[in-house]
Amino acid sequence: QVQLVESGGGLVQAGGSLRLSCAASGRTFSNYAIGWFRQAPRKEREFVAAIRWSGDTTRYRESVKGRFTISRDNAKNTVNLQMNSLLPEDTAVYYCAAGVRWPGLSHYEYDYWGQGTQVIVSS
Repeated sequence: QVQLVESGGGLVQAGGSLRLSCAASGRTFSNYAIGWFRQAPRKEREFVAAIRWSGDTTRYRESVKGRFTISRDNAKNTVNLQMNSLLPEDTAVYYCAAGVRWPGLSHYEYDYWGQGTQVIVSS
């Protein structure tokens, strides 16, 4: 089992920044790829970004490229998602997830999930 806890969400104006963190405990964190997903009301959960277990390979949703950066610190069992130039359409509940498959672009490919953290971007 891997337990994941997200933090860092909040309310921000368009153009602002937030840094989400995903703290992991349980089984060896460094064995897992970590993905960030988001879900807005009445919409499907969608892939945002992912980072491989080694931290040397990342993937991003097209609409967040150049604005979001995913990083991980295996020594601290954390993965961060730095979100800059936020847009109202980034408003959603953000979830981190752990899985062994790569590149892990679908939520079906992840085995463990956090409870989510709300991000609201006002226009």
